[in-house]
Amino acid sequence: MRSALLAVALGGLLLTGAACSSDGDSGTETIAEAPVAEAPASTVPAPNYYANTRKVCTALDKIFDADVAQFGTAMGKMIAYKEAKQADEAEAARKLASKELKEVGAKVRKETSAAEDPDLKTAGAVSATKFSKSASDKAMFDKVKTTKDLDRTLRAKMPDWMDPVAGLCAT
Repeated sequence: MRSALLAVALGGLLLTGAACSSDGDSGTETIAEAPVAEAPASTVPAPNYYANTRKVCTALDKIFDADVAQFGTAMGKMIAYKEAKQADEAEAARKLASKELKEVGAKVRKETSAAEDPDLKTAGAVSATKFSKSASDKAMFDKVKTTKDLDRTLRAKMPDWMDPVAGLCAT
């Protein structure tokens, strides 16, 4: 609404400046005044997404707690197998961790697709895509050989995965 008022005011100012003219030798100026239009008051209230957002965010909290924990458990198994030099078991655990992370992304996408708030819906799609992309990033899994590596990786990845929706669910 402010943009519309600003545009009308600037348009009036430009018209006023353009309408100034000199009457040749007389030195008098004629100024045409543009009428100032007022924007109509909005009678439509802003949509209230609060209840739906709470519902979606509660579901996301459960996903981030339980499902991400399952991913962490699979990563822990992968680390244990790597340390024990059991390559086949480590690879199976990596695939399970990848599957768990991909499922987190799918659940985030599903829950946020039901959001009424278009910003939350968009943020959910971004977050879900980040989870899914990381799930297929074999290099990320290959870097994790110890619990210290896991902590470092998760400290870097968790905000990236969750930040798109976290700001919208914080209130």
